[in-house]
Amino acid sequence: MRVEIWSDIACPWCYVGEARFEKALDAFPHRDEVEVVHRSFELDPGRAKGDVQPVITMLTKKYGMSAAQAQAGEENLGTQAAAEGLAYRTRDRDHGNTFDMHRLLHLAKARGLQDELIGLFYKANFAEEETVFGDDERLVELAAAAGLDAEEARAVLADPAAYADDVRADEREAAELGANGVPFFVLDRTYGVSGAQPAEVFAQALAQAWGARPQLTLVQDGNAEACGPDGCAVPQG
Repeated sequence: MRVEIWSDIACPWCYVGEARFEKALDAFPHRDEVEVVHRSFELDPGRAKGDVQPVITMLTKKYGMSAAQAQAGEENLGTQAAAEGLAYRTRDRDHGNTFDMHRLLHLAKARGLQDELIGLFYKANFAEEETVFGDDERLVELAAAAGLDAEEARAVLADPAAYADDVRADEREAAELGANGVPFFVLDRTYGVSGAQPAEVFAQALAQAWGARPQLTLVQDGNAEACGPDGCAVPQG
């Protein structure tokens, strides 16, 4: 079974929601038969790469709330994150463009390291002091920590076209599926779960999607020769 997760590194509910999903997945009896694929979604695609500002400033400008209201929201998110065992800096975080991070995540997918890199991106953005925005070398450092080749990651960042089409394709597909916010989880292209739902909801969705998988019907003669764990049957003359 495949689970696709549309998310953005700048999205705190993606950070919390994916932790809740992982909790449900870890307890799922068929965990080893579930493939998780991370898909790209930008919450602020029009922001210039060099336009980095404090999260509180961004929230007050984008949503028209007061600084006190924005800070209260951050404190609530910190509480929600802590309940999932996640570190979360409620003050002095930055916000910026995430397109390059999504491009590196597609490189990581090609190298089988997507889970490692997205985890490091989330931790760096929400829990660490050093910003992840506007500094290519910071992203290269995180890519190398995930197991990617630093020079390959640096080359991707230097080429604006590298994996850009993959990011855009993910975003178009999200729109086609009706996802206008993240996190958005799609299970076997049959069931969708929107938002940072409780782990119990994800557990229910996993069980339901697994149970809905089509069963294989064999159409053959049960006596036909075949090979198995014990070897191959050799017809006797």
